[in-house]
Amino acid sequence: MRNNRIPLVSKQYLLPFILVSSLFFIWGFARSILDVLNKHFQQTMDITIARSSMIQATTYIGYFLMAIPAGLFLTRYGYRKGVVAGLLFFALGAFLFIPGEAGATFEIFLIALFIIGCGLVMLETAANPYITELGDRATAASRLNLAQAFNGLGCLLAPAAVGQFLLSPDGEGRVALPYTVMGIIVLLVAFLFSRVKLPEIDDDKEEKDKGELTVRKTLVQLIGNRRFITGVGALFFYEIAEISINSLFINYVTSDGWLAPSTAAVVLSFGGLGLFLLARIAGSAVMSRIRAEKVLIFCTAMTVVSSLLVVLNVGIASRAGLFCCYAFEAIIFPTIFALSVRGLGNATKLASSLLMMTPLGGAIGTMIMGTVADAVSISASFTVPCVAYLIVFLYSLTRRRLS
Repeated sequence: MRNNRIPLVSKQYLLPFILVSSLFFIWGFARSILDVLNKHFQQTMDITIARSSMIQATTYIGYFLMAIPAGLFLTRYGYRKGVVAGLLFFALGAFLFIPGEAGATFEIFLIALFIIGCGLVMLETAANPYITELGDRATAASRLNLAQAFNGLGCLLAPAAVGQFLLSPDGEGRVALPYTVMGIIVLLVAFLFSRVKLPEIDDDKEEKDKGELTVRKTLVQLIGNRRFITGVGALFFYEIAEISINSLFINYVTSDGWLAPSTAAVVLSFGGLGLFLLARIAGSAVMSRIRAEKVLIFCTAMTVVSSLLVVLNVGIASRAGLFCCYAFEAIIFPTIFALSVRGLGNATKLASSLLMMTPLGGAIGTMIMGTVADAVSISASFTVPCVAYLIVFLYSLTRRRLS
């Protein structure tokens, strides 16, 4: 049985897989810093949880507005140029933190984060479908989960590294410094990708002779594809849960004096996001042996149970439930993404851009969760991700029937 195992990555695509996987680390690091910024701006600018949630909202509005243009750009110019463009957007937004810090105005930071969001969605729109094509389609979900493990590594390191700097006891950490460093790094990575030749993957070799589909026809095709549309909806609700939990993690663990903010950032890194990373690696291995749909059903069911424990506010069990959310949600995004783009042929790039609009759910979820936390309690606000996880669980049951 082992001799018949399909290789996860085709040999001719090993180098492209490694290079593109590095991008997953970059956007994981960038997105995870937002969770530290949330608490940082609450301390330094004396703003409410609901107002600080604009950090996530602005970034993911960038995702929403730039997603389709990113897909059209990829369709016309290819994956490599899409990556370079995304990195340049990222660098521009990062460097805007310098005048933001000089002016000490929240709005300049929000503009910078919007531009970074535009860059990140270009990276994700290019990298996610590209990874699924670097080998046999039967192992696409497992391969994407492995690449997403680098995303998890970036998520893990960001709160620990940047949180210790920004969430110091006196709250005087300089926010422009880490973003300036990131801006320089992504410029170097953009230069590397502009020089390295990545193979362009034919989305569907059997359809090549039929000519390229127009954008309008492609959109009609995608909207009429039930598997794809339900995947978009599921990822939208998943992003509500994942992003809103990350955003309020530090607020939750510091609300009753359990942890200090700087300690909470480390616990977020090596506790929550460490479990997230390990679960992604384990999920990739499991799904090379068990159908992705089955693994998805189990994990989504457990996220519902875990988040419900947090809502009930039952001491140590609720804290354990919070960390279990990270462990069981880890495989959800890459698995749904891979299942949603499977067999879409020439529509894959545009489909990827539509899927990358779903982080808007995180912006909405974070604002709702922050409002509930301010008005009721931090535990009650976890009703938002709990309901979102429940909807994703219902999707997983439907997805198995559709398969």
